[in-house]
Amino acid sequence: MDRARKPGRSSGTDSARSASAIARSLRRSSGTGRSRTPERFRKLRRKDENVSGDRLLIATLQIRIPETFGIRRFSDAHPEVLIDILNRSDVSKDLSVSDYWISGRPPGVWSRELSGYPDVVSVDSLAELGDGCLYRITYRNPPIIYLYRELGLPIQFPLHVRGGFLHWEVVARRSESAIVLQYARTIDPNFRVVSIRSRPLKSHLPPLSDAQRQLLAQAMAAGYFAVPRAITLTELANKLDRSKSTLSEAIAIIERRLLESALRTTTMTP
Repeated sequence: MDRARKPGRSSGTDSARSASAIARSLRRSSGTGRSRTPERFRKLRRKDENVSGDRLLIATLQIRIPETFGIRRFSDAHPEVLIDILNRSDVSKDLSVSDYWISGRPPGVWSRELSGYPDVVSVDSLAELGDGCLYRITYRNPPIIYLYRELGLPIQFPLHVRGGFLHWEVVARRSESAIVLQYARTIDPNFRVVSIRSRPLKSHLPPLSDAQRQLLAQAMAAGYFAVPRAITLTELANKLDRSKSTLSEAIAIIERRLLESALRTTTMTP
């Protein structure tokens, strides 16, 4: 596994305060900024003015990533490259780690370039996967992370990046969706709403608890789900200081819930 790492100081506190202030401001103004609401959102609001508490709005956005972010500069430099951001976990209050699948090039080729951006703390080249490579990148949180925390929203993965543009799905109740859409406009005044629709809340409930997500992340990081498997169940149990039988049952429950969620998503109708 190749690794590129560099020192740096986090400016996350300022970003967190800024995002919290934005969320509060947008909450206050979300009901009054009609002229700044995307037309497709207004049409859906008129069509279903009485969206109940058990309904969600799902908006797919295309947004130009700010130039201050390393992923934007990398994507601009390699517009033909497709980047999928697969997940995100907290490292600390102001740091996150995500697995990125980047198309083209053998493992490790992009590590040095990626690690050179100011918001990137470290880069691990994990493995070749399909016609690309999987990288684990630790980075300083962009303001959107703090905004999502303030609103209590989950980020929907994967996120797709190409040519400096982010394709981003927002799943939230209407009031929170309006805040996120208005925030997107502050990032990119010309952002585009690709699609917007309404779904039952139960179709997007998180399938896993916080403890289950943590266990899944630990098992993935240890290579339990790698092909071929990099660690046995017994070795993983020893590593996590858990009994083999308890761990086996916990992983089986996680796998079942994820499969049920995937099947529910693929069969969901408007």
